[in-house]
Amino acid sequence: MQILTVDVGTGTQDIFLFDSRLDLENGFKLVVPSPTMIVNRQLKEAVRLRQSVLLTGVTMGGGPSAWAAEELIRQGLSLYTTPDAGRSFNDDLDALREMGVQVVSDDEANQLPDSVLRLEMSDFDFNAIARALGEFGVNLDRLAAVAVAVFDHGNAPPHYSDRQFRFDYLDERIRLENRLSAFAHHADNIPTIMTRLQSVVQSARQTAPELFEKVPLVVMDTAPAAVLGATFDPRVSARERVLIVNVGNFHTLAFRLGPSGIEGVFEHHTGLLDRPKLEAMLRALADSTLEHDEVFGTHGHGALVYETQPLPLLENGDEFGVVVTGPRRNLMRGSPLQPYFAVPFGDMMIAGCFGLLAATADLHPELAAPIRASLRGEGGSGSAPWEFD
Repeated sequence: MQILTVDVGTGTQDIFLFDSRLDLENGFKLVVPSPTMIVNRQLKEAVRLRQSVLLTGVTMGGGPSAWAAEELIRQGLSLYTTPDAGRSFNDDLDALREMGVQVVSDDEANQLPDSVLRLEMSDFDFNAIARALGEFGVNLDRLAAVAVAVFDHGNAPPHYSDRQFRFDYLDERIRLENRLSAFAHHADNIPTIMTRLQSVVQSARQTAPELFEKVPLVVMDTAPAAVLGATFDPRVSARERVLIVNVGNFHTLAFRLGPSGIEGVFEHHTGLLDRPKLEAMLRALADSTLEHDEVFGTHGHGALVYETQPLPLLENGDEFGVVVTGPRRNLMRGSPLQPYFAVPFGDMMIAGCFGLLAATADLHPELAAPIRASLRGEGGSGSAPWEFD
């Protein structure tokens, strides 16, 4: 049985192919530029060549691609976009027009001259991944599921903060089902407000329709996936209660976990944090004193505390105070909180993929046994990859 997992971040997309015949450490993996970084580079090349650009496709992650789009406009070039593709930068199309983007219909897009560079927006390209693996002789002929993680602010109503809107979603999911896999959804059961998650499903079904008629697709938020994956580090799993922070390229999110599930959470923008600020929020989350306004008021997303009993840090001879994962984890290096840098199955960058695997087991009980056996270190047959056809 194979399960393809893809964790789409701001800087990279991290790809892991689970094979139930192998120990997880022997699974094939790729860490390659994220889709938004690919579009960023394509737009920069268009500026160099003095080309106007048309964006088509679906809503995807912004950030680097949006910054490159702004630069293209500043350079006096035309940027056209269809509505769904344009929402990658802003859900408010009028705001896009004010920025200088020309929003066009599909018919209008088809009438643009051939000199306009066409770029298709998408967070997930199954065929590209299959081709890349195929170049190394890896066939996806035993796929039992596909799981993809992206960060989704959600489509906030007009005049409502997208930061608050996302945090409302986090709170709703935790109160509905207090576990990290509550942030994973079946492809046909995604909340209507989560437009980026829905776009992943749309891209999958457009690029590989026959496959996704047969193979289930799971979609999940990136930070809970990474934190869930970090819990499979043996030193982390040995703790009954633990504070884990995922320091991503764009967002930092910390979960306090205990026997009852999620005890507290906060989310902020990594670029607005330094080590003292992050340490202060982590201490306050552990003490159950962190307040939503303290995070939101500094342009973060917010904080929620569900358990009033503090989580003691560095007491009773603890080897570490907090667990850290994510590509910007060095922000916590040297901290007096004595961070432990989690390496589930020997690879921090694939932590989100391991979280996706665990969530897939929760959502698809028929696939759970081999996944959970592997995550417990009991999977595989002890064979090596070259022993299989």
